[in-house]
Amino acid sequence: MNYPAKKNNFLLEHALLLKKSYQHLLLKDLITDSMSDESFAEQLFHAPFAIASHDTASDPVFNYANLKALELFELNWQALLLLPSRLSAELVNQAERESLLAEVTQKGYIDHYEGIRISSTGKRFLIQNATVWNLHDAEGTYKGQAARFEKWDFI
Repeated sequence: MNYPAKKNNFLLEHALLLKKSYQHLLLKDLITDSMSDESFAEQLFHAPFAIASHDTASDPVFNYANLKALELFELNWQALLLLPSRLSAELVNQAERESLLAEVTQKGYIDHYEGIRISSTGKRFLIQNATVWNLHDAEGTYKGQAARFEKWDFI
């Protein structure tokens, strides 16, 4: 998957998967003031909140992050696409993260999640009020999970 940019409409197809899955499960918009689908994808990539998603592999790997998430996790796009999402949490916090993802798988989403994450350089931060949801395409095929959060504190 290429880096989100104007030339690929900021990964429009994946952005719409995030948008439509969120709307379907939470009955609200991921971004409220976007006009076109293309505008939405660009706004999502440049949003002031962090959003990231992972695929359906047995050890899920990140397949999207907006600029804010890339900044927080201190990753470039190429490194992101190689990183198992479990490594965004310290080893001591991975069991709690797995429990969270199992709950999301069962219920469809959770909101108000709080947990400690770690950047690629070892900086720890607490994410607060996060929403984590399942991704399904128009045919109902499971495509992974995503997380969105606006609040974080470095610890």
